[in-house]
Amino acid sequence: MLRRLAFAAACVAFLVLSAAPSVAEPQFATPEEAKALLEKAVAAVKDDKAKALEMFQTGEGGFKVKDLYVWCANASDGILTAHPTNKGKDLRDIKGKQGAPFGEVIMQNAVEGTIKETTYWWPRPGSDEAFEKKALYTKAGDQVCGVGYYEE
Repeated sequence: MLRRLAFAAACVAFLVLSAAPSVAEPQFATPEEAKALLEKAVAAVKDDKAKALEMFQTGEGGFKVKDLYVWCANASDGILTAHPTNKGKDLRDIKGKQGAPFGEVIMQNAVEGTIKETTYWWPRPGSDEAFEKKALYTKAGDQVCGVGYYEE
């Protein structure tokens, strides 16, 4: 009888724990995940720019990971060619919520073959409160592309 009770308790515990959300899978992405996504995006742009920009826009092909997404702008004029909400806008005109001109900084400093970083304040999806966010960015052909992640 005691064995059956212990077995039943173990089964219930297993079911409860396996149905619970994974503690190991955080909601927000890490800097390493952001860098890996940017590197994947650069390879995609070099392979087929038009297809890559479409995948960045839709998030298909693994280009939307947790709270990460890829954005790109023309290196010549700063017009965003892929972005979830700002496609068609001039990256140079976008400022952080505390006024940092991070779009201008990115356009001035992007270099082919080098991933750079800039910090600004931006609301997380679904929030009005601004959090510290870092943009990893680089130049890929005629595009400046980046991925931003939030500091915890």
